[in-house]
Parts: sequence; structure tokens; C-alpha cells
Amino acid sequence: MDADLTASLRDRVRAAIDGSTPLAITGGGTKHFLGRLTQAEPLDVAGHRGIVTYEPTELVLSARGGTPLDTVNAALCEQGQMLAFEPPGFGAAATIGGTIAAGLSGPARPYAGAARDFVLGTRVLNGKGEALRFGGEVMKNVAGYDVSRLMTGAYGTLGVLLEVSLKVLPRPAAVRTVAFDVSGTEAIERCNAWAAKPFPVTGACHDGERLRVRLAGTESGVAAAAAALGGETCDGDAFWSSLREHALPFFAMVGAPLWRISVPPGAALEASGGEVLVDWGGALRWLRTDAPAQDVRALAERAGGHATLFRDGDRTGDVFQPLTPPVRRLHERVKAAFDPAGIFNSGRMYEGI
Repeated sequence: MDADLTASLRDRVRAAIDGSTPLAITGGGTKHFLGRLTQAEPLDVAGHRGIVTYEPTELVLSARGGTPLDTVNAALCEQGQMLAFEPPGFGAAATIGGTIAAGLSGPARPYAGAARDFVLGTRVLNGKGEALRFGGEVMKNVAGYDVSRLMTGAYGTLGVLLEVSLKVLPRPAAVRTVAFDVSGTEAIERCNAWAAKPFPVTGACHDGERLRVRLAGTESGVAAAAAALGGETCDGDAFWSSLREHALPFFAMVGAPLWRISVPPGAALEASGGEVLVDWGGALRWLRTDAPAQDVRALAERAGGHATLFRDGDRTGDVFQPLTPPVRRLHERVKAAFDPAGIFNSGRMYEGI
């Protein structure tokens, strides 16, 4: 049932401030495995839900933070539209607030844009118990700091996302997947060569055996691109959905921690003793390995990127790439401005912040 729980959430936050009680913002719980392990009292926002406004002709949708991601996707699908950044849910209970707080994007990210690129505005409950609105519902609504996009990927450390306004896009008229039996190295080389050409690519992944490339656009544009690329046309819907939701066999492996490594698309990643899946045409490498964290981070740095401990492993240490001292001071200042009492998801991203 849709409900606006702003008042009760504000009262709860103010009580937590008065009692110096740390809070863990909780929605659908599908992304609880992300970030560092912390101890705090749950602040359940799942009941704060409902689509507030949706203007299909304006390509804008606003929803309360606890609104299920499935509800948002269903409303858009009815109008032939979509969230272009293709966010993973990791479960049916996923919410739009958690989706934006985690800042995750799916296979289309290098081609359509990241989650933060589609955030137009937010309404946030800050660490002073104030409900503040930032941004708006149009792309050209930027004055001063772009706080709405700052909230994207902040893991709830800066406040509670009460409402999010997003730019949405029409679904493409045609979608086709072509596959190639090539090595991972050759797959990356091909993807980088194709990137310089006007092909309507919206996904490119090598799963260890095959390279799959998704094309989307007009019927004629997709047909022409598929003919130019060659390969075998295959049913890709199930594959891309499983990739997005980490339901492929690669992600089902148990034992070794899962690392998310962001690198330049053409970078050579000299991983040894682990299993690798290549996404985003080479810009994202998923690595399963028991190697020490410092070795994985050094591997990523040599390739010009950075590494995040995505699943399993030690969740009490550095999960995200460690901050340099100047950048850490900036993080601390931003945290202090939005959450001076340090009650929201403190330590979820970095120890002490």
C-alpha cells in the first residue's frame, strides 16, 4: 500500500539524534551484502512507497524511496519506457531508493549512462531531521552543488532518500543479440574496435566462453549492425537478465570472494589463479579469487583502475578502494555537513565515515 511516512521517519531520526543512536537504513534488504559490515538500529523505509508523479510525455518519473523497483519497471513498461541504466535488483524486494543509494548500473551502463546520469532530483531526510529537496524534474535544473547526484552511490551515509525523480527513456523498437566464439582477449579487442563505429551496442559481455553483443534501436539500424558484425544471432533476453541479476553460473560459484574491477576498456588484466567475467565491453571485470586484497587492488591499479570487494570476503576491512588523505578529508567534510551526528549508515563505505 502506498504511503507517505515522512513525518514518522523524521520523528525517528530526531529521536536517534537525541539519543546518539546509529541507524542502518533498510528497504527491501536485497543489497545488504554490499559495503562494510556495521552495527546499528534498523530504520525501515520500505513502507514509505508509491509513485508520486509520472509524466510519460516528459520522460520523468518520481517515486518514494521504498517503492519496489518492480513497481517502477512495471509502470514504465506499460508506457513503452524503461530505466535506461538497467539497474540490478538482486531480488524482488528491491526498492528504488536502495537502487539509487547503491548507484549500481547494469550491462547498458557504458552505452546509456550510469544511474547518477538519470537522477533529476531528490528529497532527502538529513542528519538534522530536516526533509530537504534538491534538483527538480528537468535535466537543466542545476544551481550550485548537484546534491541529488551526490546521493547516488552514497550508500545512505548522507541521509534517507525520501523521493527520487528520474529521467526515463523509450524502449527500443528492436533488440538483437549476436554471439562469437572467441577468447576473452580477442573479445576485448573486438569491443574496442567496434566502439569507434556507430553501432547501436547496448551490452557486450564475455562469460569465459563466448562474447555476446546486444544491439538495440530501430529495426533497420539493428539489422544493418548485426550484418556488419556477423556472429550468430541468439536469444539474449535470459542471458542479459541473468548477467544483470548475477544469476549466471559464474556468480553462483562459492568459496572465493567476488571482486568488481573497473578499468579502461582495453586494459590487460593479468589475473592469475582466479575466474574472470568481462562486462561493459571490457570496462568492468568480475574476478573470483582467493588472492589477498592488496594483491587484487595492485592488479587493478596496474591496469589503470580500482577494485571493490563486492561479495563475501572480509567485510570489516576496506571494501572500496582506500581513499587518499585529501579525498578522505573531503568525504569527512561532506558527511559532517549532511549528517553531523554520524547516525546514518556510518562506516558502511569507509571506516569512521
